[in-house]
Amino acid sequence: RKDYEIRFLNTCQVSLMANSLINHSTNLTLGQQLKLTARLSWPAMMAQLSSIMMQYIDAAMVGRLGADDSASVGLVSTSLWLFWGICSAVTMGFSVQVAHSIGAGEHERARRILRQAITSCLIFSVAVAVTGACIAGQLPHWLGGDAAVCPKASLYFLVFVLALPLLTMNYLGGGMLRCAGNMKVPGGLNVMMCVLDVIFNFVLIFPTRPIEIAGIGFTMPGAGLGVLGAALGTVSAEIVTAGAMMWYLCFRQDGLAIGREHGSFRPVRDVLRKALKVSAPMTLEHAVICGAQIAVTVIVAPLGVMAIAANAFAVTAESICYMPGYGIGDAATTLVGQSYGAKRLDLARRFGYITVVLGMVTMTVMGIVLYIFAPWVMEMMSPVGEIVDLGVRSLRIEAFAEPMFAASIVAYGVMIGVGDTIMPAAMNFGSIWLVRLPLAALLAPTMGLAGVWTAMCIELMFRGAIFLWRLLSGAWLRKGL
Repeated sequence: RKDYEIRFLNTCQVSLMANSLINHSTNLTLGQQLKLTARLSWPAMMAQLSSIMMQYIDAAMVGRLGADDSASVGLVSTSLWLFWGICSAVTMGFSVQVAHSIGAGEHERARRILRQAITSCLIFSVAVAVTGACIAGQLPHWLGGDAAVCPKASLYFLVFVLALPLLTMNYLGGGMLRCAGNMKVPGGLNVMMCVLDVIFNFVLIFPTRPIEIAGIGFTMPGAGLGVLGAALGTVSAEIVTAGAMMWYLCFRQDGLAIGREHGSFRPVRDVLRKALKVSAPMTLEHAVICGAQIAVTVIVAPLGVMAIAANAFAVTAESICYMPGYGIGDAATTLVGQSYGAKRLDLARRFGYITVVLGMVTMTVMGIVLYIFAPWVMEMMSPVGEIVDLGVRSLRIEAFAEPMFAASIVAYGVMIGVGDTIMPAAMNFGSIWLVRLPLAALLAPTMGLAGVWTAMCIELMFRGAIFLWRLLSGAWLRKGL
């Protein structure tokens, strides 16, 4: 879900600055191009950092419960990403239309679309939640979990899917505020959500226990709910944030406040059609990628509880490495897209090359940091020695793929910027399903979890290579809109 929100944050907030320079500067220097790329990338990276820190917090707290509890969360986490992403993609279909309306100065139309978005997203998310609740009991068994893990995994999954309608309002509220040019409120509320997540998890996960801080001892009350407490804590933090986000959007945000006026919340065909046109490709792409992640979980599950937990923690730990890549990729989409729209194809090509090189350099540095600090990161997430050892080995394998992973991420953003979507989507699909999954299935029985991550490393290098080839060939410019 965060990929959709952050991509839209960049496009809506800073594209006016880029547009002015691209259209009115006859010759942008390399320094100006680098500065523009950095200014566009920074907000996205900061937004992703808050989301990743929340994942780190959850992983570290659940990791203190033991291997079985950690594995129960890791088993269903990829499936939850699928459900979250679908609901987030639907909200983006309406946010795009609101951004266009605000850009045209049509605030009344923007408010009409917002009202229809609330209704449509609630109906859709309720349907998704019901679907998730129906499969919650069997999902961990389908994924290959053992008897010690499945009950808690089912409960964890059920709590999140039942809360999807309210969580969807959080996605919708944040996306709409960003489209209206308001970065501060969503950013501040996301920080608040991280703080609340820590507090709620601290109280709900662990039992009442003695604690000593700075030499002062006291009794810390706790519910002792374990995995259920982790789900309830995170969901509670998101619900509070959703309430604050929607209140500000509906009552305080200039141009979009609908709380003090009367209007219909009934969706109309034209708005729904345009929302579907935007959301459907995003949903399909997300489903394909999450489907591959779920398939990897099925491959990892027979390796045992320790492997499931280590894989989940390693995936979370690695996310901080590709955070800059997605930020720079979002900047690439905006810069290349606006250059292409201004018919400055040479500038579009230069921005493509600059952003890809910048992404590769940045993620290479992050890969080196990951390799060095992998033991410390895994120890922060779990006290279990075997989980830490498996996770460290996996992260150090993956560190070698970060430069080429960056190439695929940023080059994808470059190609999306000109409207070249079909071939990049096919390249992502083919690389994951035809390279990663067969290799993982082949290597896992003999190499264990290291085999799965070796397959991932090889696939990411392959994917980066084919994206670089397409970028350098210039075919993406010829296939643009």
